[in-house]
Amino acid sequence: MIKAALFDLDGTLLNRDASVQVFINDQYVRFYQFLNHIPADLYSSRFIELDQRGYVWKDKVYKQLIEEFSIQELTWEELLDDYISQFKRSCVPFPHLHCMLDELQSWGIQLGMITNGFGRFQMDNILALEIEPYFQEILVSEWEGVKKPDPEIFKRAIQRLHVKPEECIFVGDHPEYDVYGAQKIGMKGIWKRDTHRTDAKHADAVIDDLYELPRCLSSL
Repeated sequence: MIKAALFDLDGTLLNRDASVQVFINDQYVRFYQFLNHIPADLYSSRFIELDQRGYVWKDKVYKQLIEEFSIQELTWEELLDDYISQFKRSCVPFPHLHCMLDELQSWGIQLGMITNGFGRFQMDNILALEIEPYFQEILVSEWEGVKKPDPEIFKRAIQRLHVKPEECIFVGDHPEYDVYGAQKIGMKGIWKRDTHRTDAKHADAVIDDLYELPRCLSSL
């Protein structure tokens, strides 16, 4: 019997691709007086390329942008500070996020989250999505000192929820970090399909939309 559902954040609950697009467009407008020599679409596309879907921290991204575009009177530190403080205003949830969490919660399923990233930054995004109250446990890699796919962070989550691995599912978009990482300690791994990644053939189930998860959980 499944007693707990754990989730990844970026690419699973938070539509990071859409959020980044909203953020970088807004940042261009905020700093237009310093960036207007760069076409807006070029600034946006280059940021997204350098960002590598969040796997490159933004200090490196902004240093590169400053150099490539010869940005004057604006430092990479200022752009990074803007990213840290303003990204939460651009958070876009995936469709059916709240109704899915409401349904699982109504079933008495405990909810948890494991996300790689910086603690305060990730928590700001969780708060922006208005989902923090749903979760009994939220583990952020910076605060835990360990990150996915290390089995330790998965073990901590289930220990804090007081459930066994076989009583849990983990839902994420990364075949290795999320799905296989959870499976390695005995959890069911559910892949939320990501068109940028290869198929997670080893996943226990695959969903395309969050609304599918309750039905998927019932079948497990």
